[in-house]
Amino acid sequence: MTNRQGRRRFGSIRKLPSGRFQIRYPGPDGSLRNGESTYATERDADKALSLIEAKLTTGDWTDPQRSKTKLGDYATKWIEERTNLRPRTVEIYRGLLRRYVVPHLGNAPIGKIDTAMVREWRAALVSKGVGASEVAKSYRFLRAVLMTASDDRIIPRNPCRIRGAGEEKPEERPVLTVAKVFELADLMPERLRALILLATFASLRWGEVAALRRMDLDLNAKTVSVRQQHVELDTGELLVGPPKSRAGIRTVAIPEAILPALRHHLDTFTAPEEDALIFTGARGGILRRSNFRRAANWDENTKRIGHTGLHFHDLRHTGNTIAASAGASLRDLMERMGHDSVRAALIYQHSTAEADRKIANAMDSKIAEMLPP
Repeated sequence: MTNRQGRRRFGSIRKLPSGRFQIRYPGPDGSLRNGESTYATERDADKALSLIEAKLTTGDWTDPQRSKTKLGDYATKWIEERTNLRPRTVEIYRGLLRRYVVPHLGNAPIGKIDTAMVREWRAALVSKGVGASEVAKSYRFLRAVLMTASDDRIIPRNPCRIRGAGEEKPEERPVLTVAKVFELADLMPERLRALILLATFASLRWGEVAALRRMDLDLNAKTVSVRQQHVELDTGELLVGPPKSRAGIRTVAIPEAILPALRHHLDTFTAPEEDALIFTGARGGILRRSNFRRAANWDENTKRIGHTGLHFHDLRHTGNTIAASAGASLRDLMERMGHDSVRAALIYQHSTAEADRKIANAMDSKIAEMLPP
């Protein structure tokens, strides 16, 4: 083999015993790399080196070796390397990878995945009846993984370029009237009645209300402080940690009308210690979501109030809607809901604005009836 580097300012070319030419060049990290192909002529090899040099200069170079990594392996490592993810988020990502990504794209080299392949994968999920929400979540997960691959210079650009594919358009969730909330609460076993009222009128998530302790409830100040939440994994493991975001740690004012129910609950069902859980299972242990549904006879009782299919989270949705309709500002809504982003709060303000417009339109109709033609 003869080295044909000469006076080249970038890389080198050598002639192989076969008569073909091989290139070698320094990557961004300074380590020398052999070209992926060999060339029939030295001129062709020189052109290839010039192209690689140009891509390195413009930042368009990608690592040909790492691009051979299978997507399933890369995505698994991607999850493991995100040490700041919450346990439940890790569980969700691994589930999406296992159920929806690996069966279709897991063995594909990252460098071979293009937009057409992503489009076919998404269409396959839809055709198999995967729910729209799960498809959108899977797409967002894949897009995040491949964005990192692009940042790592493994692929030239993210192939997830399908407009709107990551957007979720969930069905409109029901909003209970105040009367229906109390009707549902009255159908509950006595030890769960206050839970329904507090979750609704303080806009609490399940994990937040289940983790409340006696010291979190100040009936004199009419407030409840959210300091932590319970997270139940699919494995059955229950974790205690901070709320979903920094904004989730908050103190929420509660209406005076539910204070008697809360006072009765504390006196009757909550242990006297300051760190005692407010809401517990029948034997005093941690109240899990599945146990709550059974004890509350949830499906039957929500059906009895005319809201078949009601989710527990719809109580929070109801509370947020009531707060927005009471004239809460965007900032106040965000603080009450425990959100860092304005997006969710804007949804409720928009809903209130639409309701207000309907009122104005109804007024127009009444006025029109009174005016002469």
